Amino acid sequence: MTRLVARIKILPKEADTDLEKVVESLKDQIPNDFDLKRYSKEPIAFGLYSLICDFTLNDSEGQMDLLEEYIKKTEGVSEIQVIRVSRESVSIK
Repeated sequence: MTRLVARIKILPKEADTDLEKVVESLKDQIPNDFDLKRYSKEPIAFGLYSLICDFTLNDSEGQMDLLEEYIKKTEGVSEIQVIRVSRESVSIK
């Protein structure tokens, strides 16, 4: 089955939200069907940062919705924005 890479921007609930704790919660919370491959912090403004995360998932119906649901339920997450989705063999820059 084809695997996809979804790049998702995650915005914190508070300016002082510990983004490392959010990442750890994501790793613990998401099921084995999904994998957090890499992440980085991106400055937004005035000391506020967002997370840019690359997740892998199966290319089957409902998987993207399920991933978004798990991320939104994670403590410290305010909202998310799907930036890009592509096949795993394609490099996202």
